[in-house]
Amino acid sequence: MNDSLFGLPIEQQIAPYLSQRQLGELPVLVISHPQVRAAVALQGAHLLAWQPTGEQPVIWLSEKTPLAAGKALRGGVPICWPWFGPAGEPAHGFARNQSWTLASHDKNDDSVMLTLMLSHNAQTLKLWPHEFTLYARFRFSADRCELELEAHGDYQSTAALHSYFTVADIAGVEVTGLGGPYIDKVSQVQDAINTQGKQRYDERIDRIYTQPEDCSVIHDAVGQRVLEIYHHHQSDVVTWNPGPELSCSMADLANDGYKRFVCVETARIAKPLQSKAECPARLATTFRIRKKG
Repeated sequence: MNDSLFGLPIEQQIAPYLSQRQLGELPVLVISHPQVRAAVALQGAHLLAWQPTGEQPVIWLSEKTPLAAGKALRGGVPICWPWFGPAGEPAHGFARNQSWTLASHDKNDDSVMLTLMLSHNAQTLKLWPHEFTLYARFRFSADRCELELEAHGDYQSTAALHSYFTVADIAGVEVTGLGGPYIDKVSQVQDAINTQGKQRYDERIDRIYTQPEDCSVIHDAVGQRVLEIYHHHQSDVVTWNPGPELSCSMADLANDGYKRFVCVETARIAKPLQSKAECPARLATTFRIRKKG
């Protein structure tokens, strides 16, 4: 999917490093910089790709995901807001299905910065009776990928930056730094404890870790890569992989698609975000490739 993103025809050259292209029905901002390339869909302010020069793609996107307006994408980094999971309709909130606007962009020799904005409208007010303004800020470089969600208004909300990371084979993946206590969404156990402090994915895994560390680490043995995921302003970290049985039942995922990704998500679930008129709420994450040696 990465190569096809960066090979799309240019519809508008916004800046020397930034263009708008069309992926199916979705307008996409494509970043081409000497240090890094990346892509963000205007629908959902949805990160589709981050690839430092000389590295393999970091973000995973399903080849079978629908590229249709108003349809949630499978993969990338969906912004789940103003609720996480089935707390309302649509699941994981409406922010990821709404059309955002590019508010600003900038670059220097090392990085590219984007800010996208979403405000309440007639459709969102029918789903959730609050006025709001959201900003999604991105900074892409060869060293890191930073994503910050900033929520203005007067309300509580839950949220997650639902990050899908590319791995060579889920059977060789271990994640550390998640913490001990977790809620198991598969078995419905509310107060489970991971005594080893490590998570492997030999079966379907859907867990909300409620006392996470500030940095989770994905060890991809087959792909010989280590990814660091830093969590900012979080109360929880979610990790998910559907496993073979659920993967086969998902229309937007290949039968063996579960083998190629792991989700490690910065979240505010147990302790909702509290936005006030003079004090916006924030949730942020940073991805880094750990250098060898």
